[in-house]
Amino acid sequence: MTKIKKEKPSGELVYGVHPIIELLKAKKRKLLAIYTTKPEPKGFALIEKLMPRYPVQISHQQRDALAKIAGTTDHQSIVALASPFVYRKKFFEPKSQPVLLMLDGIQDVRNLGAILRSAYCTGVNGVIITQKHSAPIAAATLKASAGLAEHLDIYLAPSAQAAVLQLKEAGYHLYITAFNGSNALKVKYQEPLCIIIGSEETGVSPSIIREGTQITIPQRSAEISYNASVAAGIMLFIVSQRDNL
Repeated sequence: MTKIKKEKPSGELVYGVHPIIELLKAKKRKLLAIYTTKPEPKGFALIEKLMPRYPVQISHQQRDALAKIAGTTDHQSIVALASPFVYRKKFFEPKSQPVLLMLDGIQDVRNLGAILRSAYCTGVNGVIITQKHSAPIAAATLKASAGLAEHLDIYLAPSAQAAVLQLKEAGYHLYITAFNGSNALKVKYQEPLCIIIGSEETGVSPSIIREGTQITIPQRSAEISYNASVAAGIMLFIVSQRDNL
């Protein structure tokens, strides 16, 4: 008698306790399968409480097998497959989404995840990322965001130039991080606004650097700079604390 082998469901990888929990809380996409150890890790009980009513394939594996599925050992003994990440289809509206964040060329998935985590924590209404020269929202991104990316409205623009054009047409004031800009602590921010953070190495694209007010976070020396995710976190905190916003 021939044994029928179960095929692994196709889908996008999500690994780690918090990313899977936040995926289930957000209820934006479907959980297809879970791979975990036997006995299950402590975090699995939290996931079980949020499990959907529809059937989800649960498969028990060795830790090294989970690492092969996830492509990393940073899986906390739980790996999931889910339907594709849900991007916002319609562009943002100033009245209902007055504070936006745009990321121009962030290439490290962990930096991207950390920035999205800060965006959620500081109450950003929406995030714009670009298809060109940018890191994707992958499993490592979700892990670095502690799963909070699942709750954000994220718009995928074809390029930085296209995104800036849409922002200006919608009436957003642009505040662009740069080395020689105005002190970010002293700027009078006007809603609706969008903070633009550039890539880790080269900063904001030259083609859009003059499209808004250039701002700078004070630092010890011009020869050094903050990590992109740290700079984004500081900048978002500064904006979120302005009395007029």
